[in-house]
Amino acid sequence: MGALPKKKVSRRRRNNRRQHHVLRPPQLVRCRNCGEYRLSHHACLSCGMYRGREVLSSDELATSAL
Repeated sequence: MGALPKKKVSRRRRNNRRQHHVLRPPQLVRCRNCGEYRLSHHACLSCGMYRGREVLSSDELATSAL
């Protein structure tokens, strides 16, 4: 057999361990180029810009919208 717990884990200890399992809303920021909301550290899906450079062309944006 494997290792077995010696004592019951209290509700407080159990819940403290599980407090990181909570779902959080996505971190949204405004695009500096078009003003649309986008995920932080991701390219804008409406204009294709990231940190002042165009990283997605218009045909890539059309296929990603499908």
